Amino acid sequence: MSAARARLLGLHVLADDAPSWKLDPVEQAQAACRGGATVVQLRAKLAGDREALEWARAIRALTRAAGALFVVNDRFDLALAAEADGVHLGQEDLPPARIPTRFRGQLLVGRSSHDLSQARAARSEGVDYLAFGPVFGTRSKSSPYDARGIEALAEVVRAVAPLPTVAIGGIGPDNVRAVVPTGAGVAVISAVARADDPETATRALVRALAR
Repeated sequence: MSAARARLLGLHVLADDAPSWKLDPVEQAQAACRGGATVVQLRAKLAGDREALEWARAIRALTRAAGALFVVNDRFDLALAAEADGVHLGQEDLPPARIPTRFRGQLLVGRSSHDLSQARAARSEGVDYLAFGPVFGTRSKSSPYDARGIEALAEVVRAVAPLPTVAIGGIGPDNVRAVVPTGAGVAVISAVARADDPETATRALVRALAR
């Protein structure tokens, strides 16, 4: 297994700019890096471009120092400007094929999926990893999809292998170990952003995945 693939199958912490969190995205990313997250993704849905780029550059420095991958949600231009490792694209975002060829080799590309047909379609797009969910439902972001469950996650993991799959949606300390047997990595937002001690919360999730 390559080093990048191993990290993609670890813990992804989404540093989110929702005003409900007590820490800003850079502070969330710092806690995630200290806690051992293998991937940090900047999810800046509310910020303007200038602020988002400032956050991205700061998080790029943190992840480099920690040996973690840095991914930007939605924006391949912002990912390139911040020298990120990758970009993550949702179903309503720019299709991976629309990223200019001259930039495609510079970025890992992740793709969100919510059912088996979307997952198979994403595999054919030549992406580097797939996110699937919401596995247990989610309160961190708006989603028109119901909870998919562990069985559906396992089916997707098998269908797209050896492409790495990352589970997302409602995952926290109480249910993270249920994901482990599927072979998927794990992505979280509120499990870290809402925690009293985000660094400790990250470390606990990393330990649970290691088991």
